[in-house]
Parts: sequence; structure tokens; C-alpha cells
Amino acid sequence: MAKGRKSRMDLRREAEALEAKQREEETEGEETEDEDEEEEDSDTEGDAEAEGEGDAEGDADAEGDGDSGDDDGDDEDRPKKKKKVKKVAVKKTTTKRSRTAKEVRTRAVWIVFDNGSKVVEKFPYNQKEEAEALLAKKLEEKKTFYLNLVKEEIKE
Repeated sequence: MAKGRKSRMDLRREAEALEAKQREEETEGEETEDEDEEEEDSDTEGDAEAEGEGDAEGDADAEGDGDSGDDDGDDEDRPKKKKKVKKVAVKKTTTKRSRTAKEVRTRAVWIVFDNGSKVVEKFPYNQKEEAEALLAKKLEEKKTFYLNLVKEEIKE
């Protein structure tokens, strides 16, 4: 790997660690909200007891109901806690469009190359005889030339 770059594995581990940290923060936030609701519930119960202190018989009746073991009545008096369900974001699958490659127009040409693969001369496809004649002439001078058919892009 190049100096200073991270591998995919390292990047993936970092991303997963970040996601886990965010999940923990979300769950901590939900717990504190639940605790706040419990405190509010206890405050309302304390207010109800404070209002009923002047009536001694009302306290005795309230205590008697709690001792009888009838839990159904208690559930109706207290507001029910709503459990928060974590909503999972569902990602929509996107269809990937494949772009069609732009058609590049090409034409065939005969090219005479030297030993260093440098172009000596180009000839259109229908002038193969002229290309071979030049090649023969160059081969008499030196023996390091060759002829090749190449497709080149047509520039408009």
C-alpha cells in the first residue's frame, strides 16, 4: 500500500466502530428518557398522597387496596409506560444504471514502423500495395522495418 493510506479493512473497522458508538449513544438517550418518565410518575404519586393527607380515612382505604394484592386496580390508576421501539431505517435498493459506452468510430490503416516502433508512414486500408512498396524500399536500406494493420479512432 502507498504510504499514508489505509486499507479497506481498516476503513471498514473504523466505520463499524463509529456505528456501534452511535447505537450506544442512542440507547443511552432512550434510557435517560425512560428515567425521566419514571421520575414524573413518582412526582404525580407524591402529589396524590399529599392531597389525601387531610383525609385519614382516604389513606386507610388507599393502603388497604394496596395490601389486598389486587394488582389490576393499580394498573388502571397508573399511566402505562410506552415502550419505545427503535425504528430501523430500511434502505431502498437502487438499481444501478450501466452507461452504454459511447461508440467510437475507427478505421483501418496500414502503418510502416521502424525498429523502435516509431511510425514511418501511414496508408489507408485500400492502399496496401503502396505500403508494401515503401516497406520493401526501407528494408533494402535497413532490415528493421515492418508493416502492421492498425485501427485508429476517427476524429471528427
